[in-house]
Amino acid sequence: MQTAERTRFTEAEMATVRDTDLPDLLSSLGYQVKRIGRYYTTQEMDSIRIKDRRTWFRYSEGIGGDAITFLQRFYNKSFPEAVEYLLTWHGRARDSPSVSTPRQTKEKEEKVPFTLPPANVDHRRVFAYLRKRGIAPQVIRGFVEAGLLYEDAQHHNCVFVGRDQSGAPVFANQRGTYDRNGSSFKGDVPGSNKDIAFRLHCSKKHDAVLVFEAPIDLMSFCTLHRKVTSNAVALCGLYEGGLRTYLRDNPHIRRIILCLDNDEAGRGASQALKERLGKQYEVVDNPPDHGKDYNEKLQQMKGLQGRAKTRGKPEKGMER
Repeated sequence: MQTAERTRFTEAEMATVRDTDLPDLLSSLGYQVKRIGRYYTTQEMDSIRIKDRRTWFRYSEGIGGDAITFLQRFYNKSFPEAVEYLLTWHGRARDSPSVSTPRQTKEKEEKVPFTLPPANVDHRRVFAYLRKRGIAPQVIRGFVEAGLLYEDAQHHNCVFVGRDQSGAPVFANQRGTYDRNGSSFKGDVPGSNKDIAFRLHCSKKHDAVLVFEAPIDLMSFCTLHRKVTSNAVALCGLYEGGLRTYLRDNPHIRRIILCLDNDEAGRGASQALKERLGKQYEVVDNPPDHGKDYNEKLQQMKGLQGRAKTRGKPEKGMER
């Protein structure tokens, strides 16, 4: 049975509200909306996916919905407050008290200063977790010694540190070391500069950059190709800001090798990047030849998952 607050609105009003164009709404609220293949996302919350311009889903929380639920979740609106706001946004305000701009939550309202989580005295859990994922101990040790990886003291997460051109830490992505039902905690440290993301130093000896979605995929690739020790970026999602900054910081780069995931989002993002950057760079699409991503491929090759046959083709663009 419908509640009284939901029946306050006519069917026509509800149809208007539910047909709200989410990219346009979010842009009007101050978000930086980006199109990635068939999806839209935002710079501020890159784990959110907007499909068909009408529905959203945030993978980091496992929640989603329409424009009404977006205002309820991120702006603390009740159902009638959200509907009233959207009717006003559509220019169909009722004879009701004026609706102010939504009260933004701290996530959007406050800019938190970036601070790295305190480091643990050792990295034993991080080593054990990444070894379980198939990463070579030499690769793990190399990342730790370069100041790109450590174990945090409170939760014992993997902390992947992104450093700017001067070497200063400005970004960090955390990954839990305990997998429950095949997944673990992951997310950026508050205040992180997503336009840097996670990256290896750039060698002028090579004119290419490898691009991954996740740091563990980058480490998996380094395990499979031990000569790869530089010229790589992990976007920690699909927002391309980290790649664009890397290209700007290293103007000698001429080739972009996309190693994004073998799923619909990854394929769509690769196609979109080829279209946007293909006139300035040689863009090579180089997904894993089996598995969803390079870590899954690595685990399958090591027998840590069910083995899969490769297509027998070498991965593209890796001539050094």
